[in-house]
Amino acid sequence: MLPSAIRRHSSKLAYQAGITLTRSFSLSASCSPDVLFKSAIATRSFSTNPKKGGSEFIFSRLVDESKVTPLIAKLQQECWDGYVATGRGCHTLFQLVDTNSSGSITFAELRFFLENVRESDINPEAKKQLLSAAHDHMITFPEFQAWLIRATKVDPGLKNTFAAEHYHASIGSSHAETEHSWNKHTMSQNLRRMQYAVRGEVVIRADAMAAEGRKIIYTNIGNPHAVGQKPITYYRQVLSLCDLPPECGVDNPTVASGFPADVVERARELRAAIGDAGTGAYTNSQGIGKFRNDVAQFISARDGHISLPSNIFLTNGASSAIEFVLTGLIGGNRDAIMIPIPQYPIYSAIISRLGARQVGYYLDEDKGWAITERELEQRRTAAVERDGLDIRALTLINPGNPTGQVLSREDLEVICKFCAKHDSKHGVAT
Repeated sequence: MLPSAIRRHSSKLAYQAGITLTRSFSLSASCSPDVLFKSAIATRSFSTNPKKGGSEFIFSRLVDESKVTPLIAKLQQECWDGYVATGRGCHTLFQLVDTNSSGSITFAELRFFLENVRESDINPEAKKQLLSAAHDHMITFPEFQAWLIRATKVDPGLKNTFAAEHYHASIGSSHAETEHSWNKHTMSQNLRRMQYAVRGEVVIRADAMAAEGRKIIYTNIGNPHAVGQKPITYYRQVLSLCDLPPECGVDNPTVASGFPADVVERARELRAAIGDAGTGAYTNSQGIGKFRNDVAQFISARDGHISLPSNIFLTNGASSAIEFVLTGLIGGNRDAIMIPIPQYPIYSAIISRLGARQVGYYLDEDKGWAITERELEQRRTAAVERDGLDIRALTLINPGNPTGQVLSREDLEVICKFCAKHDSKHGVAT
């Protein structure tokens, strides 16, 4: 006799990582998401230690064996959602797919799994490759884990082949391969599948060509000084006086002979705002108060409404700000962010690393890279109603990068109205 059946939500089983556990389920006929299916009792022991291989899978004295299939399908879908969002749980997912506990996945088991997860979540080329491999041989855990990376990448065609080919040369003399505790299997899988095209394959190859003596003009990022544009003298002079100790800079009796009067005056204002510690000290986490006051006053004068310094955050470049905002927005396994296509790749890179999905809306090149309400609505509807995503925010890049356009007032009104319309549970944050 099996022990008394207990009711559990399937995700509580699927995400017990790092331990071995056994659960008995009473399956209910209700369609509620936290209730399973009726007339079957199942016991499964999960071992998420990769060294132990496959899991022990036992179905004992099933009243109706056909009822187990929906349970496994639900567990696979929930565990898949968790993996895509967090990059964790691949061992548990492998065990759920390996329904006969053989330690490897058959073609039939793989096909059942792929039918259960949302097709929009998986790159179709990666899906085709895995099915083809399963026709030829059983799929082991390392092969399955490597496939998960390809299947959930935005563009699985992007890979650092040059770095891979020159790996041993980059680390010095060759030596015996050692499996360390931190490796491609144990590292953050979200980081492993993240792609940042402007620092990727093309740039690495360009660096190699430059090392060979070839002349390279780098246009992968906005870096005008690197291609010959001279910096603005005023800014550099002010920064110099801010960085220098006062006795060597603003308070030096000879400062007027080396710097214009307006530069010295501005540097003294900034140094007063920074404080006696100077530019090398930590500041308020939102940025220096005087600078935030200046930003708020500028916004108020430009836009005609009140801007509060307490709402201003100064960051070390735009990339840091983007990461802060996205980190705060993304919290669920099915969260998504709408981003323009084409876009600057930092958005897709961070979204991938944080485990969210990207929903691209295409700019209309024939209309000067304009945004249309129809495009936004179509992309949102497909993401929410077809793919079951929860859109958390819409990304607006203005001026466009890499397109360079400046959105018209009409475009901005379309975006604002769209965000206001869908600002709900399955809506868009403004």
